[in-house]
Amino acid sequence: MMSNIQAAHAAFVPAEAGPRPALVLLLAAGAGLSVASIYYSQPMLGVLAGDLGADAARVGLIPTLTQLGYACGILLLAPLGDRHDRRGIIALKAALLALALLASGLAPGVGLLLAASLGVGLAATLAQDIVPAAAALAPERQRGRIVGTVMTGLLLGILLSRVVSGFVAEQFGWRTMYFIAAFAVAAIGVVAWRGIPHIPPTTRASYLALLGSLRGLWMAHPALRRAALAQGLLSVGFSAFWSTLAVMLHDSFQLGSAAAGAFGLAGAAGALAAPLAGRLADRRGPQPVTVLGAALALLAFAAMWLAPLLPPSARLGLIVASAIGFDFGIQAALVAHQSIVYSLDAGARSRINALLITTMFVGMAAGSSLGSLALAHAGWNGVIGVAVAASAVALALRLGARR
Repeated sequence: MMSNIQAAHAAFVPAEAGPRPALVLLLAAGAGLSVASIYYSQPMLGVLAGDLGADAARVGLIPTLTQLGYACGILLLAPLGDRHDRRGIIALKAALLALALLASGLAPGVGLLLAASLGVGLAATLAQDIVPAAAALAPERQRGRIVGTVMTGLLLGILLSRVVSGFVAEQFGWRTMYFIAAFAVAAIGVVAWRGIPHIPPTTRASYLALLGSLRGLWMAHPALRRAALAQGLLSVGFSAFWSTLAVMLHDSFQLGSAAAGAFGLAGAAGALAAPLAGRLADRRGPQPVTVLGAALALLAFAAMWLAPLLPPSARLGLIVASAIGFDFGIQAALVAHQSIVYSLDAGARSRINALLITTMFVGMAAGSSLGSLALAHAGWNGVIGVAVAASAVALALRLGARR
């Protein structure tokens, strides 16, 4: 039976020309819209609290449960992509995500909204089915570029979701944002079902066996461990910055949440690194790109230590430039790391991706916690210190790989 599966997979190897540009754009849009669902609630929490009559602590559970659902979904659901046709999984998760978003918009109270938010997080792992699908559809010589393009869509979804939801909630109400998101995801699911070709499974292993194989994959591939740990460390600095930025801007520059959300536009500029990094990884190999990305992140974070030497207006300009710089470096490293791990085992790409992304989200959670502690005890320079230290260790890991 396994030989039949391998033969089917071999017969599916894409033509040298690779998937059409329209399909790549569809995958990028799907990744961006699905992962954006995790972050829509964050700028709307103040409006939600007033409208639903809930206190800040209870409303604060909405993004927490969404993130928790996403982390659990990556680890528990993403491996199914190796056992089932990813086309079907993408369509099913799109339907479930649209229903969860619709339920969020219709929720009469905070209790049902919390339950729907957990469902949003679980189904939003659709993004982590789309990226391995793009890798499976791409010929080897174009994999970095195609995955980079899809990752650009995903990263733009993360960085622009807060800007969009804040504007829509302020102008039309928070429920409208959920309804728009549900419609967009449902439309993407229909188009994906019609446009994505069948992707045969690569294993017949049971679900429990798939989960059990995660440890074996982690132990069998030092390159996977190095990539996951390096990206997790870079995510520590990324999350430490973004989770404390609004507080710093309010305390130091008397700027509100709208200004903090606008910084997402600076991060969006950094997301342009993804396709560039993919092309460079195709030409020169992914290892130099990981070193370049980690080094750029380290320099961008360290540059913010110079802010106290500048006048207030120039300080903001430095922070914007640094945000573009470290976002550029971190996203470049992520695309290169994905190019590395996707080449390790073509039959286990979904599980390998689950391990990489789970480690990355562990780093984000740690960065949020460490950033808040550093800001409370050492100020903004302490936050930058956390980011610099984590990026330096990530760079050391990548330089060690060269040797």
